Amino acid sequence: MKLISSIGSVILSGLLISSPAFSQAESDWQLPRTIDGHPNLQGVWENNTITPVERPDVFGDKEYLTDEDLVFLQSRIAEIEAAGADALFGDGVLQAAFDGEIVSYDPSTGNYDSQWMADRTIHRRTAQIIDPPNGKFPPRTERAIKQNDLTQHREDHPADSWLDRPLSERCVSFGAPTLHSGYNSYWQIVQSRDTVAIIQEMVHDVRIIPLVAKPHVDDDIKLWHGDSRGYWDGDTLVIETTNYSDKSSEGPDVSLKVNVERLTRTSHGALQYLITSDDPGTFTAPYTREIILDHSDDDIYEYACHEGNYGMAYILSGHRVEEEMAEESGSR
Repeated sequence: MKLISSIGSVILSGLLISSPAFSQAESDWQLPRTIDGHPNLQGVWENNTITPVERPDVFGDKEYLTDEDLVFLQSRIAEIEAAGADALFGDGVLQAAFDGEIVSYDPSTGNYDSQWMADRTIHRRTAQIIDPPNGKFPPRTERAIKQNDLTQHREDHPADSWLDRPLSERCVSFGAPTLHSGYNSYWQIVQSRDTVAIIQEMVHDVRIIPLVAKPHVDDDIKLWHGDSRGYWDGDTLVIETTNYSDKSSEGPDVSLKVNVERLTRTSHGALQYLITSDDPGTFTAPYTREIILDHSDDDIYEYACHEGNYGMAYILSGHRVEEEMAEESGSR
């Protein structure tokens, strides 16, 4: 078995095999560059990691998986895949591997099974959050905690209006950047000298990011995906995004959020992605996540979000029927 480095990966598809990132000796690899001399980040990159956003308590202060952990996870995930049970999104794979319980995020609808999911990848880190060092989000602000009242309102009144439904369900936006793993979690990067485009498979959103000196838009202009500006810091592409719309997520004062992303190609098949998010409306301090994006030879296909096309009418009409039934029951 080939062991992996702190930024390496292994792909799980029944068997544990070495990642394409290590298919050629690191000593032979040279950073590819575009005709303009910048690092060539172009291509399709997948985020199919099982690394959870926050470090599970079972790991304590352990920052990296041990070789024994890898062997255990290989066995457990092979069992989960062979069972063909409900699809495990995001952190669910690691959780199921350790507690033995395969729980879909929404079993009440029948949901997706495991055939809908991409092969998942094990990376060494026990959490994507690398700052704070404990692998956890910083404490939430008092305003963010109070924002839970809106969640309770949605549970009591799930579809008074289409505005009660989340943006993703309405096919408006899954956010930018969208960082969930395992399901339509591919990016395609296209570069020119003055611009980089990042195409997200989920809802096929495209971010067009200028790489020339250009100020952000005025403060009174707010956008679903914010306003991004990029520049090169040595061989690292840095992207700063401001001017988020307050409607782009449920936290308070989303328009104050500033994201700084750093993309560095570290091998033939690996792209280190760091994002530092300063979101003072929701968190009391900034935090930083690291994700290793693995190169893919696959294409990105069109993502069709049908819920917003016809599902919304049924959601609203169904809730009207529930209201009528509740009214009739109360009048008896």
